[in-house]
Amino acid sequence: MKRRLVNGSDTGGIALDDRGLAYGDGLFETMAATDGRVHHLELHLARLEEGCRRLGIPMPSPGLLEEECGRVLEGLGNGTVKLIVTRGPGPRSYRPPAEPRVTRIVTSAAPRARGDVLAPIAVRLCQTRLGQNPLLAGLKHLNRLEQVMACAEWDDPAVAEGLMLSMDGRMVCATAANVFVVIGGRLVTPAIRDCGVSGVMRQVVLMAASELGIPVGVEDLRPEILDTADEVFVTNAVAGIRPVGELVGARKWTVGEITRALVKSTTGVDA
Repeated sequence: MKRRLVNGSDTGGIALDDRGLAYGDGLFETMAATDGRVHHLELHLARLEEGCRRLGIPMPSPGLLEEECGRVLEGLGNGTVKLIVTRGPGPRSYRPPAEPRVTRIVTSAAPRARGDVLAPIAVRLCQTRLGQNPLLAGLKHLNRLEQVMACAEWDDPAVAEGLMLSMDGRMVCATAANVFVVIGGRLVTPAIRDCGVSGVMRQVVLMAASELGIPVGVEDLRPEILDTADEVFVTNAVAGIRPVGELVGARKWTVGEITRALVKSTTGVDA
């Protein structure tokens, strides 16, 4: 069962001249929900508000967005909610309209089967690199062509994710997740300063690690750090923490104690 709302209407459509469609001029959030409630909604809305501020898009009322998320979950309960905000329709020009008419799109879908939360996944290094632009870094803007091209690099169902580098060779993130490594009991994740998305689950994990007394670093990382990592996992808001068991053709890992502790802290599942 799926539901959708466009500007609050379940029968409305999207204008052909909407700038989100024409130019990727907008933002989105993809969120997990249980029993009709979106996980970490306040963090998602905070990131959306920051994105609207940076792009100069009027932020819709958080209360309205929360209400519309609840509406698309009616009759579904558990699932995934995608929230899209665009600058709305406009004339044929890159120049933003002086008074944008924001478009809100909210959709829901049933959750995918997850299985064992500690089942390790395989990842690979992608050839496609991330362009560097501090203005857009951290945001979930609608232009995801770099991730599309990265995902087109492989079709092996045994490989669940691809790790992406910046143009200057730093390891930044996965195609749809943030990445964490553990070295000598210290948890480290790449700094998101000129490319990549600053994920909500990344923020949740950093807060959980602090509460557990796990030393944390947020810094520039080279892919060579994987050669000495004791544990590796990736995170996103829908799948949560996914332990990495293999970098294809290079390294293998077991699911370590810090990964297990963070899974238990963020999900309540005894790992």
